[in-house]
Amino acid sequence: MPRTFFRALLLSVLALLAACSSPPRLPESGTAPSVEAPAAVPQAPVADSAARALNGKFAAVGWGELPGWANDDLRGVWTTFLRNCVGLMRPTAINLAGPTRATPRAWQAVCAAATDPARAPAANNPEAVRKFLQTWLAPWRLDGTEGKPASSIVTGYYEPLVVGSRKQGGVYQWPLYTVPADLLTIDLGRVYPELAGKRVRGKLEGNRVVPYDSRASLEASARKPPVVVWVNDPVDNFFLQVQGSGRVQINDGPGAGQTIRVAYADHNGHPYVSIGKWLADKGEMQLSQTSMQSIREWAKRNPKRVPEMLNANPALVFFKEELITDPEIGPKGAYGIPLMAQRSIAVDTNFVPLGTPVFLATTLPASTQTLNRLVFAQDTGTAIKGAARADFYWGFGEAAGAQAGRMKQAGQMWVLWPKQAGAPSAR
Repeated sequence: MPRTFFRALLLSVLALLAACSSPPRLPESGTAPSVEAPAAVPQAPVADSAARALNGKFAAVGWGELPGWANDDLRGVWTTFLRNCVGLMRPTAINLAGPTRATPRAWQAVCAAATDPARAPAANNPEAVRKFLQTWLAPWRLDGTEGKPASSIVTGYYEPLVVGSRKQGGVYQWPLYTVPADLLTIDLGRVYPELAGKRVRGKLEGNRVVPYDSRASLEASARKPPVVVWVNDPVDNFFLQVQGSGRVQINDGPGAGQTIRVAYADHNGHPYVSIGKWLADKGEMQLSQTSMQSIREWAKRNPKRVPEMLNANPALVFFKEELITDPEIGPKGAYGIPLMAQRSIAVDTNFVPLGTPVFLATTLPASTQTLNRLVFAQDTGTAIKGAARADFYWGFGEAAGAQAGRMKQAGQMWVLWPKQAGAPSAR
């Protein structure tokens, strides 16, 4: 591409910044590691890229400050910890458009010990796992701008199951699209380091970059992307996009009886707009009453207004199909590591880098009962903004969805970081 044209392209792109935003779940660029890949820990110091600034303020504290730490049942955590080391030991990328991730070099000694049979705890011994973590890690409280403990909202998400067909027809009328051939994705940080983390989407019209089609304009257009699968319910289709991935039970046509995973591939670049807020603004329900369940009930009562409601959100997610090799393993989050039910969270990586173990203190959905446990920062989300803001991954299926849909609790975070590595850092 000629340099003059590239400059013009970039100027057009910069004008899009106000209109474009991150997708619900933005994967890190590059190839994600295999689920079963061991954590390969190099003997020599791992390669390190330039440090990236974190907005989070951290205060070193003792383990006794973590509420309920001693009571957290750590059975099953060790497998997730080892998978997390797979991500931690990946070389840092030059790409500055992706979210921040925990500094690999800081974790090298910890992951080496975790993968050494002579030093690693028995996976089924929760107290041995706790002792290992306390030996090698130190807790850092995440603080706000005024030096006080940061507190924010903890929401929930899950992997839904929807019903679909590979062919359009009958009740199967709502598509899940693949990535359009004309979608441009431009990493601004490659050209302007001060824009690290900024990635915009659009399309070419002549020699100009313009925003990509909104949900409504794409549906009204005769030019549509290829379809992965057709879903039998528009609201199910929408919420699957909000979650960023899901499973589809093929009930008709080719592959009937099969269950596939549709994983996040990209999005149209438009900011997410809450349909719950849209319903509240229209006077249909109180904002405090909005949930997945209440929105579904409204849609049943107002079927003719469902397209109007859905089109209030211009964002649209594009998918790719993946095989399900183990139904107990969740989809890969933005960190490229399979999510673990009730042990993975989405975070704002401006405050907490991906790959970081976190102790989360919150409460169960619509309850005052404590939910205090070790989790792993393995995902991101458009609405996940600010210190201590988290989206808690509940797992797969209807029960997980019921919990996720009702969760809007207050929470605090403590980052668990290697003892000899100083304060939390990112690359």
